[in-house]
Amino acid sequence: MSIPTSQQIGKWFELYKTIDVTYTKEIMKSTGLDTRGVFLKCVGEQWPCVIYSSSFVGAKVIVSAKQALTDRISKANSAVSLRFSFKLSEKPDPVSFFIGAKVTGYAVYAQGGGDLQYASLQYTQRPPDDLIDIMGRLLEANINSTRRRDERILLNPDAMRRLCLVSKESYIYVQGVPRKCILRDLSFSGAKAIIVGLAKFLVGKECTLRIEMEEPRESLDVKGSIVRYEDVEGRKDLTAIAIHFDEQAVPMTFKMHINDFLGQVRQPRTEEEGAHPAPASPPAAEARP
Repeated sequence: MSIPTSQQIGKWFELYKTIDVTYTKEIMKSTGLDTRGVFLKCVGEQWPCVIYSSSFVGAKVIVSAKQALTDRISKANSAVSLRFSFKLSEKPDPVSFFIGAKVTGYAVYAQGGGDLQYASLQYTQRPPDDLIDIMGRLLEANINSTRRRDERILLNPDAMRRLCLVSKESYIYVQGVPRKCILRDLSFSGAKAIIVGLAKFLVGKECTLRIEMEEPRESLDVKGSIVRYEDVEGRKDLTAIAIHFDEQAVPMTFKMHINDFLGQVRQPRTEEEGAHPAPASPPAAEARP
């Protein structure tokens, strides 16, 4: 994962500052949110809370509906601090920080049985760069998964390293039956793989492609369908198949890996690089036909 510049941090803040992200299980996994380190602080006292959603200008949290909390917040003129905590694969210790905020309102949390309530917070300061980095990457990946959905990444050794792809050797599951395959390319919207045997009868069938990633090390299962096949030149025993992913089933972590790669290969040259261009090399990303 590349380290963002202050310019990139500022760009993410301006572009996405009002977009609310709801913390589903997938979002918490993708961002590394450590729920045990999240709480609301008011006048020196900590109160457990659950982050329901957040943007770069505010958040909605689920807190106790007890009068003791609302009284304390009222005495503090609605001033609170919200503590975030994230466990990131590239850092040994959790990344934690406070953001100053004001409570702007409450609402009943229907599933809490009357013991819990929503509290809407408006930040009184810009969030730390760590939060903008973590959430900016996620938001950019989600937007680019539509905008750049067909840009294909050819899996040469350099692309695999930048993608954090463990191996091109993998498995595709068709009707529950695993088949060994070798990945040739990946994109937000699909993949091309080589399998042993004929694939004509597989076209149109639903499948699941397993992709092994590092940082963090995990197996990602992406659902989709086989949309076409073609012969492999010089190999009658092999067939290349094209897989179109189910847009609603693509893991957010996968989107972030693809987006990080595309960001690296499309970074603008520095002035020094512009004056002394590097030797040309074959492109690792291209438009899918």
